[in-house]
Amino acid sequence: MIKNFVAVLEEDPENPDELILPLPNGLMEELGWEIGDTLTWNIGENGEITVGKKSETEWVLVECVSTFRERYMVEVPKGKADWALDTVTMNEAEEFSQKHIGEQIVSHRVVTKDEALALCDVDNDYCSSWDKETKMKNFFTFWK
Repeated sequence: MIKNFVAVLEEDPENPDELILPLPNGLMEELGWEIGDTLTWNIGENGEITVGKKSETEWVLVECVSTFRERYMVEVPKGKADWALDTVTMNEAEEFSQKHIGEQIVSHRVVTKDEALALCDVDNDYCSSWDKETKMKNFFTFWK
């Protein structure tokens, strides 16, 4: 059931940078909200505002393997087709073409934010001097 009501934001007397949205106690109980919960809001096309409790989230590290089909065009003496295999294996052949076939997930696990940031530094050592917010903005996928 959708309920509509009007509320006026109030300045938090203990923290002037924060605002308080006073809600009726019955509504708080019905929604399962408590004082101190973080709320999110969206402003619709017609100016209506919808408010909801910010859901709890966790970080999951998903490890994948990317698969490519690569082709090489190798010239060899007639009757020595197997020599082309050696040329490719020894990384002496020029790539002719490649096609990305897809990714296969091989594992996943829940990690803390600190573990994720530490792993970010290991995997992307060139950005280890960046601040946490910049790393997260560039490498983390946030829940929307």
